[in-house]
Amino acid sequence: MSDIRLSLGPFQGITDAPFRNVFKRHFNGIDKFYTPFFTGIHKEEHAKNLQGEEIDPRFNDVETLTPQILSTDAEEILRFAKQCKELEYKEINLNMGCPFPRVANKKRGSGLLPYPDKVETMLDRVFEEIDVKFSVKCRLGYFSPDEIDAIIPVFNKFPLSELIIHPRIGKQLYKGEADVERFAALIPYINAPLVYNGDIFSVDSFKRISEAVRPVNQFMLGRGILANPFLAEDIKASVIARRNDEAIQTNTLDCHASLAMTRTERLHNYLLDLYEDRLRHAGGSPKVLGRMKELWSYLMNSFEEPQVVWRKIKKINALKEYEEAVEEIFRNQGLSSQVFS
Repeated sequence: MSDIRLSLGPFQGITDAPFRNVFKRHFNGIDKFYTPFFTGIHKEEHAKNLQGEEIDPRFNDVETLTPQILSTDAEEILRFAKQCKELEYKEINLNMGCPFPRVANKKRGSGLLPYPDKVETMLDRVFEEIDVKFSVKCRLGYFSPDEIDAIIPVFNKFPLSELIIHPRIGKQLYKGEADVERFAALIPYINAPLVYNGDIFSVDSFKRISEAVRPVNQFMLGRGILANPFLAEDIKASVIARRNDEAIQTNTLDCHASLAMTRTERLHNYLLDLYEDRLRHAGGSPKVLGRMKELWSYLMNSFEEPQVVWRKIKKINALKEYEEAVEEIFRNQGLSSQVFS
């Protein structure tokens, strides 16, 4: 396999600017990040929701971050693109994958996929004027996996910088398994550079999926990396090991940190750093607990007894309780065998 590129998928309420910046300080392997989606880009010259830290270049690396928009309005997308370009971003991404009914029922996100004519009209207008790279994240469809068959010719009309496909339908949400075979069958028919997204939870699942979707070499990680923040560097290390056929290479990307500390220590430091950064951004408000709990709903799977960990976290209502619970977890819980210490 040629060199792979890994991106971190956007999660509303989790992968905001503080998360991305803290993550980059503690872990390796991610080449590209996406913002959680923006919406409501109003007609004024500089929309208020594009003025905060989430997109401000002073708090983000414009070379590795792609802002994402959720919209069906070409004029809104163009406003978003213009303002992102002024902030020196090189690319924007259109969310046509969000499966949640409150979004899809408005024919947005994956709810737009059954309407290829609407998509074509929208993209015709967007590509008349857009002067930054434009990519799309989508699913196989909303009601049926066959819906993508009518969308692919539409996408092929336009010079998309990439097409990210999560091979489920919107109605599934995240139930069942990603249809890797269906994704692989689509590869010959798509002009844009392809990115695979879905069900990469371990090095083993990456190996299986990457073999099935050759020659695709770009992958978006989602729930898997929230559960195991070491996943990207482990995947890249496994590719290096396979390429060189030398097991000693398996810790190449991790050696600069692992020489000084164990993975348990790295994970602990990451969580402390993220919590303190969120507290600073929130002025010490306990509202940070909601976002930390959302992360822990995935991260609990890094530990030997995930349900024990989750019971401790989910009942917390005060900052002091959270701080004490985290310390207790790291005193009493080992990392699972999938997160090697």
